[in-house]
Amino acid sequence: MRHAVLTAGMLLAAAILATGCSSSDSGGDDPGVPPPPPPPPPPGSGLDARPNNTSCVAPSRNTGNVTISTARAFASLPAFNQPLGLLQAPGDASRWFVVEQDGFVRTFANNAAVSVTSQFVNIDARVDSTCSECGLLGMAFHPQFSSNRQVFLAYTRNNSGLQSVVSRFTSPDGGLTLDPNSEQVLFTLRQPFDNHNGGDIKFSGVDGFLYIALGDGGSGGDPQNNGQAINTTLGKILRINVNAGAPYTIPGDNPFAGGNPPLCDDLGLGAQARSTANCPEVFASGMRNPWRMAFDRANGQLWVADVGQGAWEEVNRVNRGGNYGWRQREGAHCFNPSSGCQTAGLIEPVAEYDHTLGNSITGGYVYRGSAIPGLVGRYVFADFGSGRIWHIANDASPTQAATGALDTNFNISSFGEGNDGELFILSYSNGQIHRIAGSGGGGGPGVATQLSATGCVSAADATQPAGGLIPYAPSAAFWSDGAQKERWIGLPNGQNMTVGGDGDWGFPNGTVLMKSFRLGGTLVETRLFMRHPDGVWAGYSYEWNPQQTDATLVMGGKTVTVGGQQWVFPSDAQCLQCHTDVAGRALGLETRQLAHDITYPQTGRNANQLVTHNAINTLSPPIANPTAQTPYPDPSGAAGTMAERARSYLHTNCSQCHRAGGPTPVSLDLRYSVALSASAACDVAPTAGDLGIANARVIAPGDPDRSVLVARMNVRGANQMPPLASTRVDDAGVTLVRNWIASLQNCN
Repeated sequence: MRHAVLTAGMLLAAAILATGCSSSDSGGDDPGVPPPPPPPPPPGSGLDARPNNTSCVAPSRNTGNVTISTARAFASLPAFNQPLGLLQAPGDASRWFVVEQDGFVRTFANNAAVSVTSQFVNIDARVDSTCSECGLLGMAFHPQFSSNRQVFLAYTRNNSGLQSVVSRFTSPDGGLTLDPNSEQVLFTLRQPFDNHNGGDIKFSGVDGFLYIALGDGGSGGDPQNNGQAINTTLGKILRINVNAGAPYTIPGDNPFAGGNPPLCDDLGLGAQARSTANCPEVFASGMRNPWRMAFDRANGQLWVADVGQGAWEEVNRVNRGGNYGWRQREGAHCFNPSSGCQTAGLIEPVAEYDHTLGNSITGGYVYRGSAIPGLVGRYVFADFGSGRIWHIANDASPTQAATGALDTNFNISSFGEGNDGELFILSYSNGQIHRIAGSGGGGGPGVATQLSATGCVSAADATQPAGGLIPYAPSAAFWSDGAQKERWIGLPNGQNMTVGGDGDWGFPNGTVLMKSFRLGGTLVETRLFMRHPDGVWAGYSYEWNPQQTDATLVMGGKTVTVGGQQWVFPSDAQCLQCHTDVAGRALGLETRQLAHDITYPQTGRNANQLVTHNAINTLSPPIANPTAQTPYPDPSGAAGTMAERARSYLHTNCSQCHRAGGPTPVSLDLRYSVALSASAACDVAPTAGDLGIANARVIAPGDPDRSVLVARMNVRGANQMPPLASTRVDDAGVTLVRNWIASLQNCN
């Protein structure tokens, strides 16, 4: 501070001295003459000049170069007996639960110094654990466990032969214990042999359904070809709805949905013959012995590790209707027949390793914790026999060889994921728990943890943008659960945005797009969508503190309650699910979206955005005749016809996925520029489920009640549209689209 005062004083003295020495004859400046006025702003521009952006520029990505290790956790606990599962209850990180193969579930406090466990449930008397792959194999808390106190167990029992069983249990005491006498059996399945029982069960955080992993029935080489047979649940991943009807119902978009259960459960019991119909419970097929599956909590992707026969272990990203090859293939290699096997329609494994590295894969999780930044987004898995642990990129291209493993001396039977995203392993042989630790994570500094340190907000007031940013607003805004939004472009100096022939804008490496969300005038979230120096786009979400002084990076996404409203912070992966590659990643920045006036806070002027960008030279090429461009109609405004406003709404909220080449299993094209008759939506039967609507159409002209598009807009949950980051229905949007569909007389 003293240095600053001294410098100011010196400058003032120098100015006085210079004034005293000057004269009209000396050629010095006359202090009585005002400085020349600044040049006039470009005509019609909201800004005088292009802002100087040196601070809000995308940094290098953290590419995940990380070294992992293991460390003993809960070292004072007694050893567990053949542990096969480790988990926490939804929303409750105060306790851990350990599944033991002989039929016990034990619980203990989430405290590093804990030394005692208690019994959560004991079903030892009904569990057959006499074979090496039998016993209590899986456990899943219902997502609403805190209110309904339901827990699901998967186990094997002996009832005139080995059976796999999945049952529902309830807690009688607020979640402290589970009542073994409350069992409701969902289904049983006859096992032809005593191995390959799978047994893992998981709830999806996206659709809320229960997923069940079942092996091919055992023996060796799948002698009954169950992995490929469509009339058995053996060798499959199943998906059932345990929330509507008893004992369960079939989700409408299961690959073979259409019947009422039980159809394929209790297979082969008594005199019942094998069904000749497709099993409606099946979600995916071609499994040998799926040992541990997990959903990526950030994007809902299902990962399954499938134990190999005699040569190859494999990792699969599993999607609805996928066939993962067994017994035609083991990993990415022919098995039966040993050469020239049929590969059409089979999905390649993401990764594989041969039996020089291990002999029995154990599936893990996509890491979404915060303790190991370089591991975030990478799938971690292990081998039971060798104790090796690997991690691979979330977006790894099939089929990569698993290399560079961490060697341990544990028989790793299962991973555990805490509610905070941190990972643990269970050692089957010694009954211990170890956590995954790590260091590193190079590849560049990555993004800042605090919004105030990103360079994208004012150093004096983090609620305000940095001076180098350019505001923008689309004419047809995306539905964001009623939030008020502010949007800014951080364009690197010396770089321009490109304007495509279709009016979509492209952005140079280093670009940052910033959007802030307010509920009731209070900042809730700020998102940064960055194009990193390597050209890769990535999204980052920051949560504002109650004091409104700063916002903190949210790792892996989360949902909070704000003023009685559920608010979703998307994960980095979910950002890219909406900001699709086929839509150019950056959404809302199109010529017709920006062909209207906004008020520029830097100058207070109301001006056309296209005119402004032309004037300050940010576009290549400039927009020809910018004031002649017609904006997309505001869906909530008065401009344009009802049909134009409805199509504008669908363009903004749906077309980033529903367009030619889009990442959906349906062929809809809801871009504004595509004629309704060419959209594959009008008077077309839905292919992704009819939601129970009789004679349903995606869009039924004149009949919104038969239109699945309206029904999906009007619900929240597994069938909602938009599918992510929304917990509230856009009532005005639904009304607009309903009225438009009601007015349609045909598809022209």
